[in-house]
Amino acid sequence: MKKEKLTSSLLQRATAHAETFFKFATICLLIVLIPVLAVPALAQGFPGTFTEFGASGAGTGSGQGTVAIGINTAGTIVGYYYDSAGVGHGYVRATSGTITEFDVTGAGTGSGQGTFAIQINTAGTIAGDYIDSSSVIHGFVRAVSGKIMTFSVAGAGTGAEQGTVCCAINNAGELAGYYIDSNGASHGFIRVSGKITTFDVMGAGTAAHQGTFARGVSTGGTVGGYYIDSNSVSHGFVRTSGGVISTFDVPGSGMNSGEGTTVYSMDPGGAMAGYYVNTVGFFRPFARSASGTFTTFTISGALESFATGINAAGTICGYFESLAGPLEGFSRSASGTVTILIAPGAGTAVGTGTEAFSINSGGIIVGPYITSGKVYGAYFWTP
Repeated sequence: MKKEKLTSSLLQRATAHAETFFKFATICLLIVLIPVLAVPALAQGFPGTFTEFGASGAGTGSGQGTVAIGINTAGTIVGYYYDSAGVGHGYVRATSGTITEFDVTGAGTGSGQGTFAIQINTAGTIAGDYIDSSSVIHGFVRAVSGKIMTFSVAGAGTGAEQGTVCCAINNAGELAGYYIDSNGASHGFIRVSGKITTFDVMGAGTAAHQGTFARGVSTGGTVGGYYIDSNSVSHGFVRTSGGVISTFDVPGSGMNSGEGTTVYSMDPGGAMAGYYVNTVGFFRPFARSASGTFTTFTISGALESFATGINAAGTICGYFESLAGPLEGFSRSASGTVTILIAPGAGTAVGTGTEAFSINSGGIIVGPYITSGKVYGAYFWTP
């Protein structure tokens, strides 16, 4: 398995190890749903500034290169790169432009193995995971000093593509993610001051590619994510710091196998972004405020659309598959204006283009672009 393989959809990373999308039949539904359906106004041209960069050790062949994943308030960026052998390595890029590459001790050196930095908080602490030589996944935390601590959740499987997936970190250093057991089912966890608490959403399935997937943690310790039920339907959830879990479905979500609501990320204030599969099988973006209000929208010229991040101002980032073929990123303001993001180095054919994965409080967006040669390049866009 190649970690975070970027293709023409967000599906693989958003489920990380699940291959289909699912939903739930038990209704613990949050009834604070005020859906907003709109075709947003498109900003003219491509305003803002793109800055492209790459790690020095990144390979230059197809499926290789540099991927930007996370950004903090200060503008420090984290991600990973694939070298010429297809091995992943973590990096952190300072606002000065200096890139520091790193590997977790114990990370495998085979293709698809290695170190994957995913998120960074305001203090500069990085969370991510690594894949060892047996293709088992483990979590790690890297301090600003460069010191790395690894961990695995008790109960995590020890087979290939099993283990501990570390997805999120808040400004207090609390971590959230999920672990994959020996049967291939997933379970959520939160790690506070080194102590790991595991949990499952009621109604989550127990078969391979089902279960509970924690995707974000707010400043107050609220965890957001999704779960996949026994009918292969996906639903969102919120877990308070006290352990109380509520579930939700985006209005308009389908309830058949492969449909439903998938949460991709949570911002420090508790707002979430993700996508849902509607009743006719199309992927559409959504955001959910901390109070439970939904915003759903479509983008003109898009086939499938995915929201991947939201900041305190209500600006949403994501990307979509365009009618023209390539992927294109977007920034959507709280007022509904969409700005299309096309990195200068991005290809223009199917399987190439621009993706957007994270947005910080200043509206700066980071992500990878895919060149005409199917090589990954990293960028950040400043509005």
